[in-house]
Amino acid sequence: MTRRLILMRHAKSSWGAVDLSDHDRPLNGRGRRSANALGVWMRAQAYVPDEVLCSSSVRTQETAEGLGLIAPVTLLNSLYHASPEAMMRALRDASGQCVLMMGHNPGIAEFAHALAATPPAHPRFADYPTCATMVADLPIDDWAQAEARSAEVVDFMIPREITA
Repeated sequence: MTRRLILMRHAKSSWGAVDLSDHDRPLNGRGRRSANALGVWMRAQAYVPDEVLCSSSVRTQETAEGLGLIAPVTLLNSLYHASPEAMMRALRDASGQCVLMMGHNPGIAEFAHALAATPPAHPRFADYPTCATMVADLPIDDWAQAEARSAEVVDFMIPREITA
């Protein structure tokens, strides 16, 4: 059996309110447009999760909402600026057939690199810009079996390629 993982970095956030903590920063206009465009792209490609694991930050929550998906969202404090190891722990507790995990750099980029058996040839995969999205299949029956270097990357997209 195969499980599908979608790894997404949050969309572009606002730095306008200097009195907000990093955790509480919302998306800016470009971020909202990017989240919406990625949601349209995901549905068009049939990359539709049945479970969303999302950092508890405001910008990741707003990105998840902007995608316009129906899947239940679980907010996890452990995904806020998480390490790849913390992301793997959260993933291993997942139950969906297709899971969207939403987080922050540098952890989300490092986790994508650690999971991919072969990285995509995309020039932006290395830096994983805001709202970058990797879709990968893992040859497992249960998320508890997820391992590094086992994911076959199916797709990789950044907002600029679909919002030009």
